[in-house]
Amino acid sequence: MTMDYKPAIHFKHVHYSIGDDQILRDITGSFPEGRITTLVGPSGAGKTTLLKLCNGLLSPGSGEIYIKDQAIGSFEPVALRRKVGIALQSAPMVSGTVYDNLSLPLELQGNKLGEKAAVNLLQAVGLDEKYLNRKVADLSGGQRQKVSIARTLVNKPDILLLDEITSSLDRTSLKEVEELITQINRKFGTTIIWITHNLQQALDIGDFTWVLMDGEVVETGESDLLRDPVHDRVKLFVQGGAE
Repeated sequence: MTMDYKPAIHFKHVHYSIGDDQILRDITGSFPEGRITTLVGPSGAGKTTLLKLCNGLLSPGSGEIYIKDQAIGSFEPVALRRKVGIALQSAPMVSGTVYDNLSLPLELQGNKLGEKAAVNLLQAVGLDEKYLNRKVADLSGGQRQKVSIARTLVNKPDILLLDEITSSLDRTSLKEVEELITQINRKFGTTIIWITHNLQQALDIGDFTWVLMDGEVVETGESDLLRDPVHDRVKLFVQGGAE
């Protein structure tokens, strides 16, 4: 990918396997700092594996990964997770209230989240403070996803990883979350790496796009590449011919 941006994360000849099954092959490339990069490709292409490599949930079999020019292996795990946050499709929650969930990241570090800070987090994701003491079991899918994102923001990460966070949402909630992520990117300069199966979403919110197929990066560039791909395999995928 040709760009004038500093890399927030750089992959250099990264391979990842489970037994004899090679999940990712020779991944090389950079995610631009302060921008939104979307990851698209057929199911099983290796997108989630690549995302988990970005914050140390998985370690590469070979190759190197750098977070802003620092080898990922040199970070303490807790420090790395503070710097590189992740929000998942399922938006897993602990039982209890919204506040219980927001305070969890700091509690795990032996600290406490103040009520004012918790309210500020809710407001940052477009939720009223009245939700603070609401049971998470009573939230809608869109509200749970916003709380999940707010919880990820507790540590003020420089990089935010998103894995299909809108795939199970209705259209209204989907648009709200898209706007939220765009605002986070613009307001805080947060680097966003977002897996999506929705190609229109990739075009609408992505500055850049990586297309993964069979564990390989087939095409990268500005997200408009999805309108007129260079590679035949990507053309078939965009036209709905590859699943």
